[in-house]
Amino acid sequence: MLHLSRLTSLALTIALVTGAPLLQAAEPAPAQSPAVPVAAAKAPLPLDELRQFAEVMDRIKAAYVEPVDDKTLLENAIKGMLSNLDPHSAYLGPEDFQELQESTNGEFAGLGVEVGIEDGFIKVVSPIDDTPASKAGIQAGDFIVKINGQPTKGLTMTEAVDKMRGKAGEKITLSLVRDGGTPFDVELKRAVVQVKSVRSQLLEDNYGYIRISQFQVKTGEEVGAALAKLRKDNGKKLSGLVLDLRNNPGGVVQAAVEVADHFLTSGLIVYTKGRIPNSELRFSADPADASEGVPLVVLINGGSASASEIVAGALQDHKRGVLMGTDTFGKGSVQTVLPLSNDRALKLTTALYYTPNGRSIQAQGIQPDVEVEPGKVTRDVDTDNFKEADLQGHLGNGNGGADKPTKAPVKQPSKLQDDDFQLNQALSLLKGLSATRRN
Repeated sequence: MLHLSRLTSLALTIALVTGAPLLQAAEPAPAQSPAVPVAAAKAPLPLDELRQFAEVMDRIKAAYVEPVDDKTLLENAIKGMLSNLDPHSAYLGPEDFQELQESTNGEFAGLGVEVGIEDGFIKVVSPIDDTPASKAGIQAGDFIVKINGQPTKGLTMTEAVDKMRGKAGEKITLSLVRDGGTPFDVELKRAVVQVKSVRSQLLEDNYGYIRISQFQVKTGEEVGAALAKLRKDNGKKLSGLVLDLRNNPGGVVQAAVEVADHFLTSGLIVYTKGRIPNSELRFSADPADASEGVPLVVLINGGSASASEIVAGALQDHKRGVLMGTDTFGKGSVQTVLPLSNDRALKLTTALYYTPNGRSIQAQGIQPDVEVEPGKVTRDVDTDNFKEADLQGHLGNGNGGADKPTKAPVKQPSKLQDDDFQLNQALSLLKGLSATRRN
């Protein structure tokens, strides 16, 4: 298994994120380290542009309607530099930086939803399980058009996130548009969110389920423990397993590598390519197989992003499992957190990542092997049927064995797959695979 110290000699933790978060981030807390080495051949300073910058700064200080101090102007200039690079690069002030470090360990104050920008609007990439956002019914793909009555059109990601920040216990109203419909309001209460990244259970005898809500520092370790517990609870090797990555916005790249490694015994998991030497990283699987080669179905959807796509892409390229659901989000860039002085940092896009077969997922996503749209599971109870064994005077079975008359319907305990069409289909596929293997 790879360890964090093997990630990079810069001692900077590389993370994959879907965009600026709503009061949470899916990136790791970086180690304090020196600046990234720059290319040996530096371009000369653009003196004319620097003079123009100084002139604009002087004009603002002299003529703006209200006094503005140098610190504010310079910080805003830095934010402007980062905001015009790509949606995932950003300047992190002290509060943002501290929040990022806290969220990586699975606890933060906020709403629990990852967001991005599309056509100038704030778009929900994915709500995180068991958070105010998921409990309020916010869904991946929703557009946040107003925050406490104020339109979000034209706001930068940072500005929108700042408006949604607040203390735990405070209420906030988001106006949402879903599937092009009429806007509707959702009132949420900010909370201290403790995100459990891994949940697991037996769906039925011999069939397990592991849900990863986001990739935190210990997620790889937790998936290993979940696999062991499922084996113990089942009493023997599983016949099939569902790995649920739906609405998982990503997180720590190391955790994604460790999770994929639990299901692979050899070969490349993911590699990254960028401009600086330290961004050229390759991660490979070790021979250990915590999953015991169990048949695997991986559930994905439009809220599966970044680190989720690393896992899905690796398992698909190695033909280790069947991907089921809908196309993923399509974030294939790597962000490195670069600490600055005064408790500030840069979150800078430094590389693109590629699946073992050399696919870049950027802006395209991963297509499932079996496309299954979300739906509702309905069960018809047929009480009018009559069987041969119900008829008076029916002949017995010449091969022996008891008769099988119609049974009165028995109410079964509710199961997780009963209300989840995609999960239900995944379980059915695993049962089919198990049946063909036996035959």
